[in-house]
Amino acid sequence: METPLTPLAFLDRSAEVFPGKTAVSFGDQRMTYAELAAEVTRVANGLRALGVRPGDRVAYLAPNVPDLLIAHFAVPLAGAVLVAINTRLASEEVRHILYHSGARILVVDSGLHPTIAPLEGGLQTVERVITVPEERADLLGSDDPLPWEVEDENAVISINYTSGTTGLPKGVMYTHRGAYLNALGEVMHSRHTPDSVYLWTLPMFHCNGWCTPWALAAIGGTQVCLRAVDAAEIWRLIDEEGVTHLNGAPTVLVTIANAAQAHTLERPLVVTTAGAPPSPTIIGQMEGLGASIVHVYGLTETYGPYSVCEPQPGWPGLEPGERSRLLARQGVGMLQTDGLRVVGADMNDVPWDGETMGEIVMRGNNVMKGYYGDEEATAKAFRGGWFHSGDLGVRHPDGYVELRDRSKDIIVSGGENISTVEVERAVDSHPAVLEVAVVAVPDDKWGERPKAFVILRPGRTATAEEIIEHVRGGLARFKAPDHVEFVSELPKTSTGKIQKFALREKEWAGQEHRIKG
Repeated sequence: METPLTPLAFLDRSAEVFPGKTAVSFGDQRMTYAELAAEVTRVANGLRALGVRPGDRVAYLAPNVPDLLIAHFAVPLAGAVLVAINTRLASEEVRHILYHSGARILVVDSGLHPTIAPLEGGLQTVERVITVPEERADLLGSDDPLPWEVEDENAVISINYTSGTTGLPKGVMYTHRGAYLNALGEVMHSRHTPDSVYLWTLPMFHCNGWCTPWALAAIGGTQVCLRAVDAAEIWRLIDEEGVTHLNGAPTVLVTIANAAQAHTLERPLVVTTAGAPPSPTIIGQMEGLGASIVHVYGLTETYGPYSVCEPQPGWPGLEPGERSRLLARQGVGMLQTDGLRVVGADMNDVPWDGETMGEIVMRGNNVMKGYYGDEEATAKAFRGGWFHSGDLGVRHPDGYVELRDRSKDIIVSGGENISTVEVERAVDSHPAVLEVAVVAVPDDKWGERPKAFVILRPGRTATAEEIIEHVRGGLARFKAPDHVEFVSELPKTSTGKIQKFALREKEWAGQEHRIKG
C-alpha cells in the first residue's frame, strides 16, 4: 500500500528519532525536535480554532525567525497552504499577494508591521492579522495530536509569488510530493548529515528557502535562525554555533568573504549558492577561507534549485581560474529531477557543442503544479509538455548546461528578481517622464542593478534623485533604479520597439554579463 509523500513526515520521524536533539537555535532560544513538533502541533490546532479549513491560505510576513520555520510545518499540518511573503515588498505589493492568494490569516513579525499598517482595515480576504511575538498566544491551540500525513500528495502545500516578467507576481503552487522530493535532493546535493548546523542566510520566504526547512528536519540537523544578513553576526554564529552549512546568493558570499571578521574556517563549511553565477573571484575567496562551493540553478517554478554543477574527479587539480569557470556553469539535473534540456523553437534538443543556444526547459516532480488562479499562464509555461524557463543557454559536450542570456529582461539583483516592465511603469508614472527604458547594469555588490534611461517631456524638468524617490514610493526600495540617465532618444527598431540590448551592451562593455544561476 502506498503512502502519500509529505515533508510533514520528516518532522514526525525526527521528533521520534532525535527527541532531545537541538532542532532550532535563535539567540538564547533552543528547541529540541520533540519541542518543535509539539509547538507545530499547537500552532496547527490554533489555526484550526481560528477557522482555518483544508485548502485555506495562511500568509506569513516574517524574516528568518522560528515563527516562519514553525509555519512550514504547522500550516500544512492544519491542512492549509502556506504563503510566505517577500519581506522586502512595499505595502501595495503585499496587498496584491494577500488578495490574489485569498489568504484568510496573516501572521506578521512585529518588525515588519509598518509594511501592513497602511493596509489594515482594507484587506478584503484577511479575517485576522496576528502580530508575533506579541500575539503569539493567539496562534496556539491544544496539544491534541494531529496526523503527520496527507490524503493527497499532489495537494498544494505552499504558494510562492514570483516577481514575474510583466510586473504582476504569479503564485507558484508547490505540492507535498514535490516539496518532499526536493527536500531530499537538497539533503544529498548540499551534503547534509545529522551533524549539519545550517545558518539561515537565504530568505526563508524565497522558494520556501529552497525547501531547506523540510530538508534539515528530514536529516535531523540544526537550523540556526538569523533575522537579517549581517556579516559580523554571521561570523559570530559560524564560530559559536559550529555552522557547517549555509545557502545564499553570491552577494551574500561577497559580504561574508570581505567582512572584517573573515578568517580561515576551523571546520568544513558547505556553501550552496544560486541567484547569479558566482564569479571566479568569490569562489576563490571562499575556498581560500576553507569553504566548499556547491553551485545550483533553478527558479521559483522549480522549487528553487533544479540543477547542480557536479564537480568531476579531475577538477581539483585544475588551475584555479579554469576550475572556477567550470564551477560557474549551471550543470546537470539534480537527482530528484528529470534533468535539463536545451531546446530550439521546434522543441528538439540543440547540439551539445557549447555554442548553439536554446531555451532551458524542465519537467517532473520538482516543477510547479501551476500558477495559482492563472490557467492561461500555466498553459503557456508548459507548452510542449515542458516548463519553459525563459532562460537561454548552451549545452557543452560533457552534457553540462551553461546560461548565456535571458529571453526576457528580468534583472537578478542579489538573488532577487526585478521586472524591468514593473520599474518602467513606476518611472513612467512620474509627470515629467515621456519615455523610459530600464536595463541591468553591473554592480560590484549585488551583481546587477536597474538603471533607467529617461526622456523628459518638453518643458519639464526632474532630477535623478526625484525620479528614484518617486519609484520608491510605489515599489519596494530594492526595485528602484540606482541610476537615472537622461537621454534625448532611445534606440528603437523600425516598428518603434526599444532595443534594450543596445543599452545593455554599452553598460556591460568589457565585463561578463552576469545572469541567473
